[in-house]
Amino acid sequence: MRWFAFTGCLVGLTACQSEKQEQAQQNYAIATIHADANKEITTSYSASIEGMQDINIYPQVSGYLEKLNVSEGEIVRKGQILFVIDQVPYKVALQTAIANVEVAKASLATAELTYKSTQKLHEQKVVSDFNLQTTKNEYLTAKAQLAQAEAQEVNARNDLSYTEVKSPSDGVIGMLPYRVGTLVSPSMPQPLTTVSDNSNMYVYFSMTENQLLSLARQYGTIEKALQGMPDIQLQLNDGSTYEESGKIESISGVIDKATGTVGVRAVFPNPDRLLHSSASGNVLIPSTYTNCIVIPQGATVQLQDQILVYKVVDGKAVSTLIKVAPVNDGKEYIVTDGLKPGDEIISNGAGMIREGTQVK
Repeated sequence: MRWFAFTGCLVGLTACQSEKQEQAQQNYAIATIHADANKEITTSYSASIEGMQDINIYPQVSGYLEKLNVSEGEIVRKGQILFVIDQVPYKVALQTAIANVEVAKASLATAELTYKSTQKLHEQKVVSDFNLQTTKNEYLTAKAQLAQAEAQEVNARNDLSYTEVKSPSDGVIGMLPYRVGTLVSPSMPQPLTTVSDNSNMYVYFSMTENQLLSLARQYGTIEKALQGMPDIQLQLNDGSTYEESGKIESISGVIDKATGTVGVRAVFPNPDRLLHSSASGNVLIPSTYTNCIVIPQGATVQLQDQILVYKVVDGKAVSTLIKVAPVNDGKEYIVTDGLKPGDEIISNGAGMIREGTQVK
């Protein structure tokens, strides 16, 4: 039994020595740090696309839908008639209102004559103060009734004009859920259609708090960042890159507590109407760094929110924490702190190295 244990120790010792020899003889790729790289990294952000204006079109009067003058997807101009609601009852109401105005005018003229005549008789002390005040009140009442009739005429004209539902802006027609003969009203749950102003498109995405801070430090302020940031690109849902360049217009000043991000809005021209509301894509933002330190991501090890590399110091691997720019192309990191020109690091397979490993 003792001989067996001793033999086991010998075998174990031999294995340990072999492992140490193999580790000592391991070769590693080593790189010397330089700070002369000019690097442009493109960062991708998931984005949603919306028209500058998506206006739901509701009727302002009730009635049967008489005409549909547009079709789905049609480009329309501001003021163009989209729908016509049955006009007959509104034309009748307008004619009645006009007639009421004429009646009110006649009543006012009569009341005015009576009042003026009573004034002369009152001056001659033929009629009493009571009679004078009565005729004056009748005159004022007739005047008010004319104003009321004229207001009703204006309202009737407006109602008649509302039977022609017009586009409030240039844009593209959305779905048309209602057909000729449908009874429509202002309280209907679904709009007649949606007019989307997509001559330019808004693209919405989010940045993390760290990315926002990096922008502020890079340009001085967020306002200067908005002025100085380069044009951006849009990757469409099919993977293609949109031909037109865009510009970041605004960055929210409030960080969402739930997500830790800020909302960003960019605008892209849409001359060929290729972009549509409610579409999705990815915003591609380039970041340019000059005279910077660039290392491959294979030279790093990520521990939670920290990144480290292994420097070669006196022939041994020494772990060193570094800070990197908040941009990531999946291949390289731009180092902002933790390394300096002349340092040597293990440039590949850092995840397989242990602290103090002999480096050959």
